[in-house]
Amino acid sequence: MFLAGNIERSILHLDLDTFFVSVERLRNSRLIGKPVIIGGLSDRGVVASCSYEARRYGVNSAMPMKMARQMCPEAIVIRGDHEAYSSYSRTVTEIIAEKAPLYEKSSIDEHYIDMTGMDRFYGCGKWSHELREYIIKETGLPISTGLSVNKTVSKIATGEAKPNGEKEVRRELVLSFLDPLSISKIPMIGQKTYHVLRSMGIATIYTLRNIPAEMLEKLMGKNGIEVWKRANGIDSTPVISYSEQKSISTEHTFDTDTTDMARLNQLLVSMVEKIAYDLRKQEKLTSCVTVKIRYSNFDTHTLQKRIPYTAFDHVLTDVAKELFARLYQRRMLIRLIGVRFSSLVRGVQQLDMFDDTPEKVSLYMAMDRLRKRFGRDAVRRAAGVMTTVEREEKARRQVENALKEQEMMEQRLRGYYMYGFGH
Repeated sequence: MFLAGNIERSILHLDLDTFFVSVERLRNSRLIGKPVIIGGLSDRGVVASCSYEARRYGVNSAMPMKMARQMCPEAIVIRGDHEAYSSYSRTVTEIIAEKAPLYEKSSIDEHYIDMTGMDRFYGCGKWSHELREYIIKETGLPISTGLSVNKTVSKIATGEAKPNGEKEVRRELVLSFLDPLSISKIPMIGQKTYHVLRSMGIATIYTLRNIPAEMLEKLMGKNGIEVWKRANGIDSTPVISYSEQKSISTEHTFDTDTTDMARLNQLLVSMVEKIAYDLRKQEKLTSCVTVKIRYSNFDTHTLQKRIPYTAFDHVLTDVAKELFARLYQRRMLIRLIGVRFSSLVRGVQQLDMFDDTPEKVSLYMAMDRLRKRFGRDAVRRAAGVMTTVEREEKARRQVENALKEQEMMEQRLRGYYMYGFGH
C-alpha cells in the first residue's frame, strides 16, 4: 500500500528550535539554560514561545501567561521582539534560497526542501547535514531537520530529532518508524481529533493505520481518508516554490480624480481590511506592505515597507497609512490608489502575543466567522465605511456622470445626422 501511494521523492523539513527563545539567547547569553517564556507581560497575556526548560514545568505555547507564571515561577518572562524574529527568519530563508533547488517557507520558522533526484549527484543526507551545519554556523540558531519521502514523514522525523538534531527515515523504514509513535505526531491531527480517536482506544500510528479507511471516512469525512493515508506514510503534497513571489493586492480607480484626504484614508482602511481578511482566510502572513498612487497625469509611484509577519488589519492599516502619507507629496489630484501585501508565507497568525490580548485575537476570529457565514461586508471597521451623506454624495456623482455621458452621446448623434451621415 505504501509503495503504491508515493512517488520517489526526497523531502527535507527544517524547523528552528524554540525560535523566539533562541533569538533572545543570541542577544543575551545569560538566558542559556534557564526557563524562558516569551509573550505578553500582563496576566491577561498569552505564551508565544517557551524554552525546553520551561516546558518541563508544563508550560506550552498559547497558555495564559498567568497560568504559565504559576507553573514556573522561576521563569524569565520576555515581551519579545517580533521584528528581530522576522529578521532572523529572513536570514535563514536567504541561506536556503541560495543553496536549495526547490524550497517552500511554510512559516516563520519552518521550511521544506525538495531534493528529489539529488542522490544521483550528491547524497541527500550529506547535503542536508552540511546545510544544517552552515545555517547554525552563520546564524548561531539551533535547527532540527528531518529527511524522508514526503512532507508528513519528514516533519514527524524533525520532531523526533529535536532538540537541535537531525534524522533521516529511508523509504523502507517509514512504517517501522511511524508505528510506535503517538497519533498526536501526525501534523493534521489537532486536539479535537486526537480526543475522538483516543476515545476509540486508538493511541499509536500503528493502530490507526490498520483501521479500515472507510471506517475513518465515516467518522471524519474526507479528513478521515487523509488521516489514514498519513498514518500509512502516504502524502503527495508538493513542495510549493517560495521563489514565486506570492502577493495579494487591490486597487481603486476614482470616477473623478480627488485630493479629498478623508475619503482617501477611508478607502485605504477599507482596502487593507478587505485583503487582510483574504490573507487570514487563506492562512497566510505578509511581511511586506506596498502602497501605490497614480496621479491625474498618470505618473505612478509606489513605496514599500518590511514588517514582522502578520495578518492583522489593525497593524497593516497603520503601515499603509504611514506609507501613503510619505508617498503623497505632490498634492496633485489622485486617479488611483492601491495596496499590495507580498513576501507571503503559509501559516495562521502567530498571535502577536507581545501586544495583543486573547480578547483581541478572539475578536478577529469572531469577525472572520461572521464574514465567512454572511459575506465579506458583514463586519466592517467604522473608519473604512462611508457615512450616509458620503454614500448619497457618491450616488449623486455617479448620476451626474451618467447624465453627462448621455448628453455627450446625444450631441454626437445630432452631429452625425446633421451632416447627413445617417442617410
